[in-house]
Amino acid sequence: MKFSFIKKYLGIFYWLSRLGNKVIGLVRETGSLTILFLQAIFTLITTPLRGRSTVRQMDKIGVESLSLTIMTALFTGMVLALQSAYQLKKFQALRFTADLVAMSMTRELGPVLTAMVVAGRVGASITAEIGTMKVTEQIDALESLATDPIRYLVVPRLVAAFFMLGILTVYADFVGMFGGYLIAVFKLGVSSDQYIWRAITVLKMKDVMTGLIKSLWFGAIISTVGCYFGFRTEGGAEGVGRATTLSVVTSLILIIAFDCLFTAIFYFAT
Repeated sequence: MKFSFIKKYLGIFYWLSRLGNKVIGLVRETGSLTILFLQAIFTLITTPLRGRSTVRQMDKIGVESLSLTIMTALFTGMVLALQSAYQLKKFQALRFTADLVAMSMTRELGPVLTAMVVAGRVGASITAEIGTMKVTEQIDALESLATDPIRYLVVPRLVAAFFMLGILTVYADFVGMFGGYLIAVFKLGVSSDQYIWRAITVLKMKDVMTGLIKSLWFGAIISTVGCYFGFRTEGGAEGVGRATTLSVVTSLILIIAFDCLFTAIFYFAT
């Protein structure tokens, strides 16, 4: 009886110890990630931007992600129109399909889905590229040549992702609403003029700007997280794969968390 009690007592402390270590590790990682972001901002302000490298990153992050973003937004708008029509039809309110699609795409689905697509495609690429440079000691070579790795590697990706996510989100919003238009007009029998008029009139500048502001921060999150895990890579090819997985998962979690935060700020705290 005494030994079972001691075992149970020690078991509780074991799990509490593990929980405490996880919390401490989470706080440490959050602090390190924040420091890297602040260092990149300080470097961007105090040193000239590497223009050619930034343009190349804009091409990789934005232009090469455009087709995937358009496909995702198109089918999202179509599915959203079909799902909403299933409920709206019960109340003879199919004309409100445009309202629901337009507001959902601009406020939430446009920026969030675009960020998730870019995080899966570009975030993993950033981590793999920088991680490979880390394990092959190329970053050490940069430092030995008095080249700041943050200015050389982080800042161009941060600037490119920050602006290109906003542009991709604009495309996603319009394409998503067009997908809803196709379903509403050719499947549900809604008038083309009525759909366009309702989509335009229901949207407010606050809805559009909310989605754009979210997307800009999502771009900063994806690039910073990708670079952070790239710099932390160790252990050869296996370490690169592990860092890439952690980068994508962390980016997705932070995107959802910050989306919740921004939504609470814009629509409930103001």
